[in-house]
Amino acid sequence: MNKNELIKKVAVENGLTQKDAAAVVNSVLNGIMDSLAAREPVTLFGFGSFSCKHRDARQGRNPATGALMEFAAGNTPVFKPAKVFKDKVN
Repeated sequence: MNKNELIKKVAVENGLTQKDAAAVVNSVLNGIMDSLAAREPVTLFGFGSFSCKHRDARQGRNPATGALMEFAAGNTPVFKPAKVFKDKVN
């Protein structure tokens, strides 16, 4: 499922126009991204939690050439599914 398919599903299940459903989906996604950018975790009970993890600078290899590369330190978004989510998938 991609974003457009998700918007259509939200629209059908909630009796919304696709434009209104797109606004809702975009608002939720932007809210999650804004919170993570502010280093605030987001917890959606029954779904999972989003947080940021700091990654230190490190060396790696270019898979095409094998040359050593430096990767800068930075933050990476992390998602941890809730038990209900895991159980439904399994």
